[in-house]
Amino acid sequence: MSTGPGLESLVDQQISVITNDGRNIVGVLKGFDQATNIILDESHERVYSTKEGVQQLVLGLYIIRGDNIIVGEVDEELDAHLDLSNLRAHPLKPVIH
Repeated sequence: MSTGPGLESLVDQQISVITNDGRNIVGVLKGFDQATNIILDESHERVYSTKEGVQQLVLGLYIIRGDNIIVGEVDEELDAHLDLSNLRAHPLKPVIH
């Protein structure tokens, strides 16, 4: 996981962002600032369910506030081989402060 200045190496790479409210957004990192606000392109939200496969909601160009996120690298080769339509999982719960 990376934050702040460590994000330079991830620019133009596919990343996964987990938000404080439990959303998982995947996209190409296009930019960020000192507060870790990030800009993703070609992004989509992955919505998990125990009853059906992962839904991917297209978001396109997307800006995410950096105060409540975790950022991780995506292994694009491994990700390309995942069959999300057969993947079942409980949705992430929001972080409660």
